Amino acid sequence: MSKTILYDRNKPYNNLPLLPPPDEKVITIEVLQALNKSNKALAELKGLARKLPNQAMFVNTIALREAKASTEIENIFTTDDELYKSLAIGEFYLKGNAKEVLFYRQALWTGFNEIKNNGDFNTDLIIKVYQEIKQVKDGIRPTQTETVIKKRGSGLLGGSVVYTPPRGTNIIKEKLDNLFVYLNDDEKYIYDPLIKLAVSHYQFEAIHPFRDGNGRTGRILSILLMIQKKLLDIPILYLSAYIIREKDDYYELLNSVTARRSWRYWIIYMLKAVEETAIYTISKIEEIDRLFNNTLELIGNKLPHIRKETIEKTFEQPYISPKKLIDQNVKSLNTAKKYLGQLEKLGIVIPKKIGKEIVYLNIDLYNLLSEI
Repeated sequence: MSKTILYDRNKPYNNLPLLPPPDEKVITIEVLQALNKSNKALAELKGLARKLPNQAMFVNTIALREAKASTEIENIFTTDDELYKSLAIGEFYLKGNAKEVLFYRQALWTGFNEIKNNGDFNTDLIIKVYQEIKQVKDGIRPTQTETVIKKRGSGLLGGSVVYTPPRGTNIIKEKLDNLFVYLNDDEKYIYDPLIKLAVSHYQFEAIHPFRDGNGRTGRILSILLMIQKKLLDIPILYLSAYIIREKDDYYELLNSVTARRSWRYWIIYMLKAVEETAIYTISKIEEIDRLFNNTLELIGNKLPHIRKETIEKTFEQPYISPKKLIDQNVKSLNTAKKYLGQLEKLGIVIPKKIGKEIVYLNIDLYNLLSEI
């Protein structure tokens, strides 16, 4: 059993140890066994994604599910119906929690483009992601901000302080710089990328550099790390749904690293999350791909004048408006309405009225995504 670290949870943890943690805390037989399984599942997912005829179609649908799940971890809830309908009639109409989900998805793509273009993690990148999530212009929380992490719930211990992150702009920047060197420098820190993912996820949450939005920013950081290390070509694996399902273990194991420097079980938890999520995502992509190909075959037989690119648009998210169907193949609103009406007669889409707008629901895709 790891020795308990003596620290006062009511005082800023300015002595949070820098990375890397001691090898004997990280490299164990159990960790290596879990690492092998997670890397195998991730490689299979990467291979499958490369074979997809339209990767963007699957990224859009699955990324939206991640955005919804990641905001739910922060107790920001929106129904599938509310979210998809709002997106169908235009982002301008998004309200409340649906807007929070969209901001998360935008932040994910901001981070993805930054890491693809620049290659390395740095403070500017992570601030951009945070600002997109929260729609603010500030950065690292200032010294006077007394941020504490409190226990959730309404029981006897509800609202009690469980952790106080480091305080002071210079201290936070020092620990972030250390984190980014650990992530970027694979010659100095020769660890498997998934070990770095688990370790960095804890460290970012422990640093807690922003006033709010740290959980969502940290989860995007994990996605971007898989892109940077070329474990995936596109952001198609998301851990938020797993964390929601295993939320109690997630917080307990995070706390065990802080209290006892007990890295082993935390790392195994994160590796298990990667493995199970990769296997699940493979299954979900295969289901969506089968549905798309079955739909394409039906339309090819019944409505051969409707092009494949038009059908792909009805798979980018479950609801679509006639306006969003217009492109170089569908040049007018009347043509878009005509095509959607024809798809309705085949039972592929169902019309729904939202205010004065009529949008169309791809019901089978909706049902598949609702299971994620």
